[in-house]
Amino acid sequence: MKTRNDIRNVAIIAHVDHGKTTLVDELLKQSDTLDGHTQLQERAMDSNAIESERGITILAKNTAVDYKGTRINILDTPGHADFGGEVERIMKMVDGVVLVVDAYEGTMPQTRFVLKKALEQKVTPIVVVNKIDKPSARPEHVVDEVLELFIELGADDDQLEFPVIYASALNGTSSDSDDPADQKPTMAPIFDQIIEHVPAPVDNSDESLQFQVSLLDYNDYVGRIGIGRVFRGTMKVGDQVALMKLDGSVKNFRVTKIFGFFGLQRVEINEAKAGDLIAVSGMEDIFVGETVADVANQEALPILHIDEPTLQMTFLVNNSPFAGREGKFVTSRKIEERLMAELQTDVSLRVEPIGPDSWTVSGRGELHLSILIENMRREGYELQVSRPEVIEREIEGVKCEPFERVQIDTPEEYMGSVIESLSLRKGEMQDMIHTGNGQIRLIFLAPARGLIGYTTEFLSMTRGYGIMHHTFDQYLPMIKGTIGGRHQGALVSIDTGKATTYSIMSIEERGTVFVEPTTDVYEGMIIGENNRDNDLTVNITRAKQMTNVRSANKDQTSVIKKAKILTLEESLEFLNEDEYCEVTPESIRLRKQILNKNEREKASKKKKPAE
Repeated sequence: MKTRNDIRNVAIIAHVDHGKTTLVDELLKQSDTLDGHTQLQERAMDSNAIESERGITILAKNTAVDYKGTRINILDTPGHADFGGEVERIMKMVDGVVLVVDAYEGTMPQTRFVLKKALEQKVTPIVVVNKIDKPSARPEHVVDEVLELFIELGADDDQLEFPVIYASALNGTSSDSDDPADQKPTMAPIFDQIIEHVPAPVDNSDESLQFQVSLLDYNDYVGRIGIGRVFRGTMKVGDQVALMKLDGSVKNFRVTKIFGFFGLQRVEINEAKAGDLIAVSGMEDIFVGETVADVANQEALPILHIDEPTLQMTFLVNNSPFAGREGKFVTSRKIEERLMAELQTDVSLRVEPIGPDSWTVSGRGELHLSILIENMRREGYELQVSRPEVIEREIEGVKCEPFERVQIDTPEEYMGSVIESLSLRKGEMQDMIHTGNGQIRLIFLAPARGLIGYTTEFLSMTRGYGIMHHTFDQYLPMIKGTIGGRHQGALVSIDTGKATTYSIMSIEERGTVFVEPTTDVYEGMIIGENNRDNDLTVNITRAKQMTNVRSANKDQTSVIKKAKILTLEESLEFLNEDEYCEVTPESIRLRKQILNKNEREKASKKKKPAE
């Protein structure tokens, strides 16, 4: 069997924050790719604004480097399970993976998730133990943990023979030894292991064409761009080819442009052969998983499996009293167009209209959906969203709900309250490990619905020292009754106007206030959290009555507590089922679905007997 020894295709996989993107930067810098003038910014691969701000990877990215005459195509993948749809498809495009593991944290929930996807596709693994320069690094233990995880996930004998390299991506050093003193300022050990261990692609360029789309991109000039791998044959610009659709139909079209990847650039090329990773334009309605084949020999590759969504929200046109004040795109037509455009590139997303002005949007988790909302508000859209809900399924006649594997690292003193709070949310403890230095690692299996809104409670319970990661595990029979949710009621404005310092002072002892003085508020808007479990209607716009009598304590200045301004994620976590979050380019407001107090009370009385 002929192979193309001048090329290797690898994906970099890891738990979030273990240093994948920084490692790719170093591989780019130390290869023979960039010329001396190219200035590489930090985490150069995270090109989207939210990625740069949060330091997370959302979209899979490709780059290619040259090393000693070999072209290495590298795919940087997301670590969050919410973007797992990206990881699964990439495994089809590569022959090997570089698994990056933190030298102190070891294997984490998403390490397990991404490695499981890689082993299922039978790709060849290489392990990089990163952050070896950390004073708390424990490389030997971490390698043992990785081996245990491989065995647990059913790796075969060849996969268990993985090479290990120890590195510090931040310092640009690596070595084959686990002693930090042996680190050398080079990435050569990683490049050498990729060339030696990762199989070269099979060279069957003389056979008929098969190219499969794994990722999508969109460009205003050329339209949709399909990114994928040529599995067989050759593709040239100007060729007539057949696009085999997912529904079984076939469309013929002409290849207008082919792009190869080199460094951080896409370069136009004239032809691509088996084993190449390329981007192709010229097909208007190409989707992930479809095959491009020869017109004369139409053979489709197996369709890619994509995990189904587990969480859904209702997106609505903004109908609050402040609708249309701050956004550029406010109509249902504009919002629908934007959601449909998102479906062009995000295959894990589902959008279904449920009325003229509302849609059910389903995704892989809170982060997945909140990133979409954040992108929309930055682009000038105005909308309302409901509380996130889990998607239930019927499996063999039994009603099931998604369960998540939760891993918590916390100082021992908070262990009791964490265990208690998660068991109240129906979480079951699977394991407890002492990781040293007074730290404990707890592993739970908990229903996803119990974790909605848990982050804020968890952070305040552990004084910000706790770290929590959770990832979808499986669907299990539904637990009866309500789980989780907010314990406190809301403080709701009874009036429309501007919030005043005078009224905020009188409301403060009732709970936590979310708005600052002079903020515009409307009737039915949530302006804070009550200390008790019921909703409380308050007047936040009342001004102090002016009289001509001098007050004896007039020299005392009024000081109010700083308002707690909620982020988008915190606002979504705060929501109850009778509330909406109003999102505009300028503001994030919480509101009751029924704004008028009397109408709200009528509605809740009607609901109670029915329950």
